[in-house]
Amino acid sequence: MSEIPLKLAVNLALETPPSPDLVTPAEPANICFTSLINGLVENQWFVAENYLSQDLCDQLQQDLQGLREQSRLSPAGIGRGKNHLLNEDVRGDYTHWFDGSSLAQQSYLAIMRELKNTLNRELFLGLFEYECHYALYPPGAFYKKHLDSFRGRTSRKVTTVVYLNSAWQTEDAGEMRLYHPQTNQVLLDVAPRSGTLVCFMSEDLPHEVLPTNKNRMSIAGWFRCNTSLNGRIDPAL
Repeated sequence: MSEIPLKLAVNLALETPPSPDLVTPAEPANICFTSLINGLVENQWFVAENYLSQDLCDQLQQDLQGLREQSRLSPAGIGRGKNHLLNEDVRGDYTHWFDGSSLAQQSYLAIMRELKNTLNRELFLGLFEYECHYALYPPGAFYKKHLDSFRGRTSRKVTTVVYLNSAWQTEDAGEMRLYHPQTNQVLLDVAPRSGTLVCFMSEDLPHEVLPTNKNRMSIAGWFRCNTSLNGRIDPAL
């Protein structure tokens, strides 16, 4: 078999983003991991502003907008597999699952890999992989109160949400509201400002997205454990 010419190999490498495991974050995440770990242990949630740099947020926002212009966003549904269905009375966002097709996505996945390694090292969660998608909420859209994972029924363990909205104002609304798992009282509302990270235990924290007054862009993701067993495959998507 003939060898691939060097110039062709270089061109292919430039056109095809490397595996997320081979990408090094361009800069360390702006976060105190000790505070994050303590927040998850004590409260089941943690919020960090400016977790992503504005430059990376801008790149991700451009990537999302490009997908929208190419009509590659899909109406979001609820449930998985055979139980998946569309219900605009429950949620009204449009999504696109990350596939590593852009350097912006690869850079984000590399940062999430760093977070996964920290969670495994400090909390022994056995997190195996990370799945995430862009979420675009047009004006008027919302997502009613829900859990990301029902205890013992799925492999999602830790939820992450990162926002990409620059110059977000109070009147733009669209906050994420977190609820106490036992009392159902409101814990806090998180404004979807660019670079902010929300991290919480998927099985524990009910939450919702309040109606937004302008286009609201975010990345929703889940760290998962591998629950494939006895020939039953538990895929990421």
